[in-house]
Amino acid sequence: MMLEVTNLAKSYGDVPAIADLTFGVAAQEFVCIVGPSGCGKTTLLKCLSGLLEPSRGTAVLDGTTVDGPPETLALVFQEYSRSLLPWKTVLDNVLLPLRAKGLDKAEQRRLAMESLAEVGLADFTHAYPWQLSGGMQQRVAIARALAYQPKVLLMDEPFASVDAQTRAELEDLILKVRRHFGITVVLVTHDIDEAVYLADRVVVLTKRPTKVAEVIDIDLPDDRDQVTTRESPEFAHLRGQVARLIVGAQPGDADTTNVGVAS
Repeated sequence: MMLEVTNLAKSYGDVPAIADLTFGVAAQEFVCIVGPSGCGKTTLLKCLSGLLEPSRGTAVLDGTTVDGPPETLALVFQEYSRSLLPWKTVLDNVLLPLRAKGLDKAEQRRLAMESLAEVGLADFTHAYPWQLSGGMQQRVAIARALAYQPKVLLMDEPFASVDAQTRAELEDLILKVRRHFGITVVLVTHDIDEAVYLADRVVVLTKRPTKVAEVIDIDLPDDRDQVTTRESPEFAHLRGQVARLIVGAQPGDADTTNVGVAS
């Protein structure tokens, strides 16, 4: 396994957020994590990235216990506008983490330009983030993560702040770059449809104190399409399977009519 999570728990004082999580992610696998709102998905991602120390249990990345931000891991946040430096150009924003890797300037630029080309922004290197649309800003954030050449890419609801059409384009983009770069992806999302569309497996979490409700294999073709894949009976069945687990994890009576983009 590229990433192994074993009995991971996190409490804030006397308040348990994550009770006991155990699951694994294979090399080059795409795993989506879903669950009820407030169940600790972002807390889990922070523990996996070394930004937060678990109260108990471990996260092991490529054979090494995570006890700080690993050099082989990159993280893409939902708030792309806050993760980009507005006074730096697109190219300089992508170059920023590469300067800590000890690469010469020519290699840094090559990696940055290759990543920007991969996300369709090769012609915007001298633009500033504030001159770009939200979708383009998130492409910059993705390019910056890819240029770092991580083995594992963690994504915290990376498409939640863009419109539906841009979201679909970014979903297809991350599938493309995942195949091209051969990286492992762990993505947190509230959107059940998005999880089923993107993932090889979906990890469904319970409400707090959080445990793994079930891990669902997504048996869909690797070559996915926003229309054909989402219209297939297999997609509908898997979507319903995930939705039922999340509805069952909600406190009180749940309205199932709008389960698709869970808030």
